[in-house]
Amino acid sequence: MGMSKSDLQHKASNLKRKLVELEEKAKDDPLKKNWKLHEEIAEIKKKLGV
Repeated sequence: MGMSKSDLQHKASNLKRKLVELEEKAKDDPLKKNWKLHEEIAEIKKKLGV
């Protein structure tokens, strides 16, 4: 059985919230020394279709 519409909306909003938090941390790392952080941001954007 698939996810309900409200579950999908909650999942999307949680991903967006996490993306905002990670982008705040990425601002402090312009040289991309923490590559895992930037990879995770790219993965979340891919999931959201941004």
